[in-house]
Amino acid sequence: MHRTTVAGTWDLAVSTPIGTLQAVVELHDTAGELTGTARGAGEEVPLTDVVLDGDRLTWRQAVNRPLRLNLAFAVTVDGDTLAGTSKAGRLPASKVTGTRRPATAADGS
Repeated sequence: MHRTTVAGTWDLAVSTPIGTLQAVVELHDTAGELTGTARGAGEEVPLTDVVLDGDRLTWRQAVNRPLRLNLAFAVTVDGDTLAGTSKAGRLPASKVTGTRRPATAADGS
């Protein structure tokens, strides 16, 4: 059985009422535990409650820019692309799309 892997660096586009926001999400799979961070709008925040169930990936994150929000993401992963939604409280859900960056050999550090 093929297990979907989501580890890597993902470039996301979130379509919000104030325009499309770009973000970079880095996901790590360490001994089966998913962790990660998100960068965008000049800040980096940790991801919480990262869960992969089949091809459905969910996580939560708090952001301070452009507004202070707690976001809940729910996306479906298909190889090196993902699509789904981001929801902030009672606000309407925003469409999310993303692509995984190609893996690089050594990072040079």
